[in-house]
Amino acid sequence: MIEQVRLKDLGVIADATLPMGPGFTAVTGETGAGKTMVVTGLGLLMGQRADSGTVRSGAAQAVVEGIWNVEADGPAAGRVHEAGGDLEPVGDGRSELYLSRTIQAEGRSRAAVGGRAAPAGVLVDLAAQLVAVHGQSDQLRLTSKAAQRDALDRFGGDAVGGALAAYREAHAAWGAIQRELSRLVDERDQRRGEAERLREELAEIEAVAPEPGEDQRVAARAERLANAEELREAALAAREALSSEEGAPDVGALLADATRALERAGDPALARVREQLADLIYRASDAAVELSSYLADLDEEGPQELAAVEERRAALAALARRHGSLDEAIALQDTGSARLAELDDDGERVERLRQDGDAAREALDRAAGALTAARRAAAEALGEAATAELHALAMPDARLVVDVSPGSESAHGHDEIAFLLAPHPGADPRPVAKGASGGELSRVMLAIEVVVAQTDPVPTFIFDEVDAGIGGAAAIEVGRRLARLAESSQVIAVTHLAQVAAFATNHLNVVKSSDGSITASSVTRLEGDAREAEMARLLSGMADSDAALTHARELLSLAARP
Repeated sequence: MIEQVRLKDLGVIADATLPMGPGFTAVTGETGAGKTMVVTGLGLLMGQRADSGTVRSGAAQAVVEGIWNVEADGPAAGRVHEAGGDLEPVGDGRSELYLSRTIQAEGRSRAAVGGRAAPAGVLVDLAAQLVAVHGQSDQLRLTSKAAQRDALDRFGGDAVGGALAAYREAHAAWGAIQRELSRLVDERDQRRGEAERLREELAEIEAVAPEPGEDQRVAARAERLANAEELREAALAAREALSSEEGAPDVGALLADATRALERAGDPALARVREQLADLIYRASDAAVELSSYLADLDEEGPQELAAVEERRAALAALARRHGSLDEAIALQDTGSARLAELDDDGERVERLRQDGDAAREALDRAAGALTAARRAAAEALGEAATAELHALAMPDARLVVDVSPGSESAHGHDEIAFLLAPHPGADPRPVAKGASGGELSRVMLAIEVVVAQTDPVPTFIFDEVDAGIGGAAAIEVGRRLARLAESSQVIAVTHLAQVAAFATNHLNVVKSSDGSITASSVTRLEGDAREAEMARLLSGMADSDAALTHARELLSLAARP
């Protein structure tokens, strides 16, 4: 519910605050006073496109601010929190939401939601949950098949809603199967080629049977074999230095001589040195043994092994080049079998998918039939209820028919919905766009909205001259229906008819004034004599006419009756 709206430098309105609140708010004023700016301002708060032409002449910017009362844990509050905005708790599970829109004279605009800057798209999302707007263009939109289907589904409540949800689930399941089947069939040659390439690659990898890190180990082995002679000479020289087999002085003999010399000295202080020399003799002997083993290995490794190692190295390098690295080749060996099995199963998968598709199709047709049945039941009830409303709206012979016929398949079902109007007995029902005048279309739209609101209420309705093209008794009934609608929703209506304004619980008047050079408008809440005078002006154009004032009082008295 909208609690308050402030308009500053918007069109001819310099600065005006509009108190809204629950019930039925009527907005009246002379032609050109700026009534449409009220709807324009509300539209800006709902994310409609900003137009720099709406900025008041001479002003740098126009500002629209609104305070909404929303459910503290409702979907609107959730969207506000997603956008980073805050709500002000007011008790009873309700919160206040602050929205604003600023339009610069050069054309740029900014929006704020809950005190935080936000894209205008957030305002659009909130408007979809909080407000239903009806103007002349919205009446024309009622003639679209999509809008008529939406109105019927809203009226159908849980019965249609549940059937529609089940249908959409079945439609999504069937569609997913069809897309997968189509993909498999369309990509059959491509997938067959992939299977052949994968089979060849796996055979090649399996033939090589690489191990993780093997390429590095083989490279090191090849390097060693390529330098075997240099390694042999170095190892042999080292071993001869440690333990000579030719009788030449070596480390072992020299260490033994040093040990014996210390033993002959017999000084206990040299005992630790003697132990160190004994350890060195042991270590030198071990090193000499390892060098002998190393030399023996080198003797066994010859050019033949080097060739085998280079061959292995080349095979591993080929795998690495083809797959990016040896690790990726090994990974393909681990995962490729499963992929190959999937590709080789395409024929059976296609057959299984076709069987699944047949079953999904049957389920979809059943869901479509259930949705059609639910819509037809709702269509009959909606037609009867809306027809009763039309009779009360000074269309006593009119009949609204909601036709549900077979249509093209979509995510919304298999049905084509058409609102047909028979304006008098004996006339064939025709589409409302062809069978209703502008004023009749306004009443058809209002009748449908009143009926639909009984099962699917909208927090706020905004009507921009819903009474266009009507008057007299029909206008009184329009006002009465707006008042009834206001029993379950907030209703804001811009009107030029006293018969409609009389039923408002909150009457706002847009007043234009001029100092000769600048025209400005303000908004005043009317009560008592001031409201009677405005009603008289609406009736006759003269606010001080005794006859018009008498008629105005009669209208207000009529509207006040239960």
